[in-house]
Amino acid sequence: MPRKSPFEIKLSRQEREILESRARKYTLPYFEVLRARMILLAAEGRSNDEIGAALSVGRDVVSLWRKRFFQQRVGGLEERPRAGRPPIFPPTTRGADKGHRL
Repeated sequence: MPRKSPFEIKLSRQEREILESRARKYTLPYFEVLRARMILLAAEGRSNDEIGAALSVGRDVVSLWRKRFFQQRVGGLEERPRAGRPPIFPPTTRGADKGHRL
């Protein structure tokens, strides 16, 4: 028996516009586009299993982002700082200032 999420998503017009814009952009990182699509499908009333199958992600991933959106709205979809040691060099300067060739 499929589980029903307790986090029912209802979008304001502004939230829908923001999420639809993100879902259409090719220049955004893929995870941002995917999260927007998950929430748009959740707002249509789809289950986590249906959304996961449609977007090729696990039900647990859909559940996580549905819950975060429900609690924090659009801001909850942003990337959070991760634990661990920060990179030593910024990605754009690694090797560029030394004239290294690949």
